Amino acid sequence: MVSKLRAWLSRENVSKDLLLLLLIGGLYSLGIFLSSTFVNIYLWKQSNSYTDIALYNLSIYILQPLTFILAGKCAKRIDRVIVLRTGVIVLSLFFLTVLLVGERAATFNILLGSLLGVGYGFYWLAYNVLTFEITEPDTRDFFNGFLGVLQSLGGMTGPLLAGFIISRLNNFTGYTVIFAISFGLFIVAVMVSFGLSRRKARGNFSFRRIVMERKHNPNWNKILNAHISQGFREGTFLFAVSIWIFLMTNDELFLGVFNLVYSAFSFLFFFLVSQWIKPRRRKKAIFISGLSLYLSVLILLIGDSMSLLLVYAGIAGIFFPLFYVPYLSLTYDVIGKSWNAGEMRIEYIVVREIFLDLGRILSILTFLMAITMIQPETGIPYILLLVGGGHFFIYFFIKGIDTKMAGTSHN
Repeated sequence: MVSKLRAWLSRENVSKDLLLLLLIGGLYSLGIFLSSTFVNIYLWKQSNSYTDIALYNLSIYILQPLTFILAGKCAKRIDRVIVLRTGVIVLSLFFLTVLLVGERAATFNILLGSLLGVGYGFYWLAYNVLTFEITEPDTRDFFNGFLGVLQSLGGMTGPLLAGFIISRLNNFTGYTVIFAISFGLFIVAVMVSFGLSRRKARGNFSFRRIVMERKHNPNWNKILNAHISQGFREGTFLFAVSIWIFLMTNDELFLGVFNLVYSAFSFLFFFLVSQWIKPRRRKKAIFISGLSLYLSVLILLIGDSMSLLLVYAGIAGIFFPLFYVPYLSLTYDVIGKSWNAGEMRIEYIVVREIFLDLGRILSILTFLMAITMIQPETGIPYILLLVGGGHFFIYFFIKGIDTKMAGTSHN
């Protein structure tokens, strides 16, 4: 099977672990895309409270970095594959809990968000570390690009299928069905993880040391500041856009169509970007895509029709891959050339995630403060315009990064 996948991808140099990691990422993406958008809608339909939705998401981003620290310590003591498996199991438990509490889910919003944050923390710490270990500079853009293709496929099929199921079943029955499917997909991902090679743990967890590395390594400091800017956009966008679209259309199926359009363009451009973007073009691609993503938010200000919303989905689907693939590859290159990266790669991943989540927390706190002063139905597009510049401003943090600079040798 692995040899057939290599031939199909025209990549004879990729390892079995790389292919299995892509498969796990694909199953994760399908399970998350099938349900994550609709968890917010599910909670909204129960509570009709922007505050409850924001607190649910805030609890995710508070628990996620804390879990990253714990998962980082575990990854230095036990097999990284076990940490990955733990994350997938916790995510399975999240969907199982949603199924068990049913129509009372909104009253457990902080508990559910915390459980999801813990699952994300274990999963993404291990997945990022394994990505760093399994990929090489000559396979990294391919991996990130093809993972983006799988994520886009999940984004195309998941929300559309979920929207169709929900629109055809009465009350909350459709939500129960899609949460059950997601639960099953994560169980399959757990099974696939047993095929990954063991990754023995070694060394001490030096979290504070890598935080302080910002003072010695300007590349590391710049990429961390860029991640705060990235998180400032993502924190609100990851839930507010779907709520806004649902309020405008009152139709879960259209929300699925919106995600289909976005993911169809993403699918195509993740594939193309993985072939086009070379290291020397990364910064230019980040600037163009960041600016385009920021300008596209203006459509949400004037978008009073379904067709304009779909135009926004298409633009975002084109430029997000153009931003994400070179940005992620640049991040890994900075880490790879930083001080003692081989031994401290887990700490670098943990610190990076903490700065990303700091931006997300700041974003949601901004959202919560804004809706106390502005009527949410009026203010949401302007809040999106405020936080939507996050990806654009990343360029000004990373433009001075010198990827040829080797890591510092201080003690």
